Amino acid sequence: MTQPPASFANRSGIEAGQLGKLRALLTALVPSNRFYSAKLRAAGINVNLASLAQFCEQTPFTLKQEVIDDQRDHPPYGSNLTYPLVEYTRFSQTSGTTGRPMRWLDTPESWDWMLSNWTQVLRAAGVTAADHIFFAFSFGPFLGFWTAFEAAARLGAMCIPSGGMRSAARLHTMMDTGARVLCCTPTYAIRLAEVAREENIDLLSAQIRTIIVSGEAGGSILGTRAHIEKLWHGARVVDHHGMTEIGPVSYGCPARPGVLHVIESAFFAEIIDPEASKAVASGGTGELVLTNLGRLGSPLLRYRTGDLVKPAADSPCACGSYELALDGGILGRTDDMVTVRGVNVYPSAVEDIMRACGVAEYRVEIRTQRALTELSIQVESPPGNEGGTGLAQHLEVALSNALALRIPVTSVPRGELPRFEMKAQRWTRATEPRP
Repeated sequence: MTQPPASFANRSGIEAGQLGKLRALLTALVPSNRFYSAKLRAAGINVNLASLAQFCEQTPFTLKQEVIDDQRDHPPYGSNLTYPLVEYTRFSQTSGTTGRPMRWLDTPESWDWMLSNWTQVLRAAGVTAADHIFFAFSFGPFLGFWTAFEAAARLGAMCIPSGGMRSAARLHTMMDTGARVLCCTPTYAIRLAEVAREENIDLLSAQIRTIIVSGEAGGSILGTRAHIEKLWHGARVVDHHGMTEIGPVSYGCPARPGVLHVIESAFFAEIIDPEASKAVASGGTGELVLTNLGRLGSPLLRYRTGDLVKPAADSPCACGSYELALDGGILGRTDDMVTVRGVNVYPSAVEDIMRACGVAEYRVEIRTQRALTELSIQVESPPGNEGGTGLAQHLEVALSNALALRIPVTSVPRGELPRFEMKAQRWTRATEPRP
């Protein structure tokens, strides 16, 4: 069995390390980081923190909109820069799937910190220098692709890029090079298997044994993980989560599929009630708030990620780690939840049902009429059931049993719904007709 990448004797050891790194971070920010110096001085922060609790009590949250507004007011990179511009060597940009893209700069030291985090992700997945890793990404300006690729190279593994290739060409290259590890989004792992079937490429003869997925929910969703592992003939799916603006955050638990561990040597994490903005009760679901402890060139303090998580109860974990464990990984986003007739519906819950029922692709439409929100779903049937006979009805029953809601489902011909290489946009909001 693979092992957790970092070892702490207890929670006290983790928290002592975090406190020391927070003091160093604040000491670096106050004199020179324009974005944070005013916030910290206004809050009366003492850089010689007495405790993590003091940091939480005195440090204000950082909101995504604050960062967007700051970059608008101080173009092109904003004022969250601790050092002179000449010291920055890396540019990244968010995908902009939830709003205006954010631009991020990193120094060589911050970049090295992120590569160290990704090395932990790879080691937890069992990746070694003997592996050939296939990166099924287009290598745009998004952070995760580059840091994963460079960390794998630093580990000594063979790194195979595929930017600019079509899916069929990627599959042939993957087979020809004997790649044993695939890195991509969960959606694209499903898409590659679909193309393999269309092109008569036998994935049974592929050597892929591990699929590291990131970029969207899926790797920790039971139905999606099982669906991908079946399509890839038993290859193990390992989840990971990170953000361009915050860095690589978590690794898949080696002992418990569906659990993510926050890399607490690199992050100070909190889980809060998104409405009350206070810590949730023990074991409760809440919003993940992160402070990155090593990205000094462009840090974020108490950043409200918008990601919903639920801490696992066991500490230490079955894998031996004392680091914060997130049961089910990223459950959804605070801005993704839809309330339908009093029931909170998360995209991850719908995804789990779709994949468990073998759906090839789907799309959810949100429609609001007379202040009432309703959902409807279109699905493509799996191979061998091209007409969708009985599938829509079966899904309606499954959704009703799981969510206590009647959601109409209709079948559409295969290939009608869009395919995605990066973050899938399966939930769409219909425009309310004028009265």
